[in-house]
Amino acid sequence: MLSIASLRSRWPSLLGCFVAVTLGVAVMTAMGLGLAAAVDPPTRPPTRFAASPVVVMGQDTLTMEVRRGPGTALASKPLAHPHPVDSELIAELGTLGRVRTDGAARDAVGVDAPVAAVRRLVGDRARVLTGDERHRADPSAARDAEALVGVDALLGTAAGVTAFVSVFVTASTFAFVVALRRREFGLLRLVGALPGQVRRTVLGEALAVGLTASAAGCVLGGREAPLLVRSLVDGGVAPPWFALRDGTYWPYEVAFCTGVSVALAGAWASARRAGRTGPLEALREASVDTGVMPRSRRVTGVVLLAAGLGLTAWTLYADPAALLKRKTYATQPMVLITAVAVLAPMLVGPAVRLLPLRRLPRAYGLLIRENAAASVRRTAAVAAPVLVTVALAGSLLGSAATVTGARATEARERTLAQFVVTGDHLKKVTVPGATVSGTASTAVFVREEGTALLRSDARAVSDVAAFASVTRLPVVAGDVRDLDDRSIVVDEEWERHEVGSWVSVRLGDGRPARLRIAAVLARGTGDNGAYVTAANAPGSTVDRLDARVLRGADPAAVAQALRLSGGTVRATPAWLAATHPRGGPQTRLGLLVVLGIALVYAGISLAGTCLMATSARGAELRSLRRAGATRAQALGVVAGEAAVAVCVGAALGAAVAGVNLAGLAGALGRLSAPVGVVVPWGPLSWCVGVCLVIGVGASVAGAWGRT
Repeated sequence: MLSIASLRSRWPSLLGCFVAVTLGVAVMTAMGLGLAAAVDPPTRPPTRFAASPVVVMGQDTLTMEVRRGPGTALASKPLAHPHPVDSELIAELGTLGRVRTDGAARDAVGVDAPVAAVRRLVGDRARVLTGDERHRADPSAARDAEALVGVDALLGTAAGVTAFVSVFVTASTFAFVVALRRREFGLLRLVGALPGQVRRTVLGEALAVGLTASAAGCVLGGREAPLLVRSLVDGGVAPPWFALRDGTYWPYEVAFCTGVSVALAGAWASARRAGRTGPLEALREASVDTGVMPRSRRVTGVVLLAAGLGLTAWTLYADPAALLKRKTYATQPMVLITAVAVLAPMLVGPAVRLLPLRRLPRAYGLLIRENAAASVRRTAAVAAPVLVTVALAGSLLGSAATVTGARATEARERTLAQFVVTGDHLKKVTVPGATVSGTASTAVFVREEGTALLRSDARAVSDVAAFASVTRLPVVAGDVRDLDDRSIVVDEEWERHEVGSWVSVRLGDGRPARLRIAAVLARGTGDNGAYVTAANAPGSTVDRLDARVLRGADPAAVAQALRLSGGTVRATPAWLAATHPRGGPQTRLGLLVVLGIALVYAGISLAGTCLMATSARGAELRSLRRAGATRAQALGVVAGEAAVAVCVGAALGAAVAGVNLAGLAGALGRLSAPVGVVVPWGPLSWCVGVCLVIGVGASVAGAWGRT
């Protein structure tokens, strides 16, 4: 009952928590519904062989036995070159009924015959598809599967960031609410309330907020989910047919329980702090914060800081390539953000005193500096949402741009060609005045340590001498010119990467081969891959020509001759811009969603915290007016303090982002990849600017009627 009565009188102070949890649950509900649709997508009717009741498709997966604990299991990977349906089998199928083909393609055929008869005839020579499974033979099936993987990654990352930011904001808001209510809790203790009763009061308020906000969030998320799906489709992330599934309820259940848990988790530490409030707090009148960093908080902050830095250092040492993955650089900064937020009350004072506030006219600088440094809890509470926004923006956008830039630089350094021709089934052409190398996309498979089946994208080289003259691969051992039909070029990521050693692999069509390592490449950003000759890429077709213009030859004539290949001819800079852009639609939309969530939460938390802070400063502001300050001057001090807190949060967030980008730069260096850190100054400036406007505006609005 005490919690309900407290909520009735203090609901404005908990409004920020309510809105934060509501939005968090709404986002998680919408993301969950999208994930459910991606995991169990709508059935797609076949289009290629829609008229045939049965489709016979060549084998398109490689399945091998690997060790799993004490036993074994089967692991499968898609083949780079699926097997065709051979002419002998097609002839046999013709005895059962009509066989439908589409041109020269033999990867699948439609059969007008009973399913049982087709299965008996085919056996294990090919795959027999019926019903909606026939869609797997459509050309769009592979693209749809790849797009759904991208949808899973995007929505999963956004949901994870949403959960983190909502807990962060809720915990920060509850902590400040408890700090403002020290005298109230002191009075409760003075009249006989036990510490456990005070804790239960705070947790009861959190439970009430969590239940009502989670219910509202589920309703809002259910209504917004179709808009999310439409945005994914319009943004090119999801295929055009992607849609929500009817009768899916688990996202609502998960989001509701998560929302309640977030509210309770965010209030737990604050409830414990409230329970430790002594009766003498009821007699305090001083505005100077004391005891803001108890030993437990110091230990927690130091442990989290050590864990964040240690995790980065360990990943940099053990698996530097992991730091280049979006899943890592989107989630790993969260540990450092939490650590800095926990230690913020200890960092706020020194950070405020480093700001050049003395240059402000009259006594503004002195008042702003001393108020901000003395009211550590208020300054830290305002700085916290800015910290998380700037840290996420710098880490996510900076890491994505840095990795993309490194890959583009790496691709530029790998080629000596002036022209690159791309297209399917390129024709062989003779180009006077140029050295032309044709390569094809393929893959090789290796069973690493007998426990995992790994697929490595590769290029099949038609002319090794020509290839060596138009490329500049990052060779660390051996010589690419030694590549022949019995050898392979690998990178340092392979389990075995010693020149001269032999490796057992499966080629792009699944057939086994034993090849000698002719050269080893640096790992780089992961695009170096493997190289084999065309003889070891059965079923591949040339899809890229690299042309290096000889001295004295006419580049225009070379380009004209290359057009006879039937592909798209581009100068190397134009090809790089087309194939290594600054970011694809999936990456841009994903980062926009994540950062939009963080910025919205920052605005909610900033506005709520600043309004709460100024609502408790009536006596202080009246004293300032009695000392001779005008209303405009008093409001200027309030605005200045809010601006200082935002700047402190931005500085701490920039420090966290700097550590993450430094770790990424170290990883690129360890991988022998081009190192060039990209700092997203524009988005960072926008984030700080929005936070300044919200923080200053809310503070002035809260103080307007109290000056």
